[in-house]
Amino acid sequence: MKIEVKMERLDYILSSLSYHIHKKGKHNIHSPFVYDLITNVFEDHGEHAEYKALDKVRRNLLNDDNVIETVDFGTDAKDKEFITYRASVKKLTQSRSQTVRQSHLLIRLVKHFKPGTILEFGTATGLGCIAMALSNPKAKIISMEGCASIASIAETQISNLNINNIELIIGNFNNVLNDVLEKITALDLVFFDGKYRKIAILDYFNHCLAKSNENSVFIFDDIHASIEMEEAWNEIIQNQSVHISLDVFHIGILFFNKGLSKQHFILKY
Repeated sequence: MKIEVKMERLDYILSSLSYHIHKKGKHNIHSPFVYDLITNVFEDHGEHAEYKALDKVRRNLLNDDNVIETVDFGTDAKDKEFITYRASVKKLTQSRSQTVRQSHLLIRLVKHFKPGTILEFGTATGLGCIAMALSNPKAKIISMEGCASIASIAETQISNLNINNIELIIGNFNNVLNDVLEKITALDLVFFDGKYRKIAILDYFNHCLAKSNENSVFIFDDIHASIEMEEAWNEIIQNQSVHISLDVFHIGILFFNKGLSKQHFILKY
C-alpha cells in the first residue's frame, strides 16, 4: 500500500512538471476562440457578487466539525466497489471540493457560456452546484451524489440560500445516470467533479456525449489527480467529437463546435 501511494505521488509530481514545461500563455495561442476565452474568463480579475456568496458557504462548511459517515465510489476505493468512513464536514469539504480559485473560475465559465441545462457528477458538500446556480439562476441544474449523508449537507446549504434551480439525485451514478439522461433533451454543460476510475469516467463521458451539441461544455475536475484520471483524460481528448480541449492542470475543459479545428492546449493559469 505504501508503495502504491508513493507511486501515485511520484506520478503527480511528474505530471505537474510536465504541465509547467508545456503550458502556454495567451500570446502563444493562435486560436481566436481560446484567446477570447483566456482574455474574458481566465484573466477576469474583477469582483463578482457570486464570489462573496459562495465563499460564505465555504467558510460555514469549513467551520463545521460535525462527523458523518460517508461513502466513496471513486479511485480512493482502490480495488473495492466503494469504501465507507467517518469524517467531519470540514474534512469532506477540504478533500472533495474545489479550491477558492477553481470555484471562482467555474463561476466565470458559467457566467460566460450561460448554459441552460447543467449536469454535475459529485455534489459533495454542494459548493460546485451552488457556484453554478448563483452564476446562472435560470439554468436547470441536476447534481448527482452517491452518498445520502453528504448530499444532506449540500441540501441544507442550498436551502439556506433559497436556491430553487438545483435538483439533487442521490445514488450510485451507474444506477441513476440512465434515468437522469432520459429526462434531458440536451446537455449544455457537464461538470465531472471528482476522482473516478478510468472505466467509469469514460463510460460517463460517452453517455453524456450522446446528449451534447456543438455549444456544449464539459468540465473535468482533477484530471491529473490519479493515474486513472489522467489516462481517461488523454483518451477522451482524442475523441473525434472533441474539437478543442484545454488542460489547466487541475481542470480540463472540452468544446465540441465543429467550426473549430481540432486542437489541444495546455494553458498557463
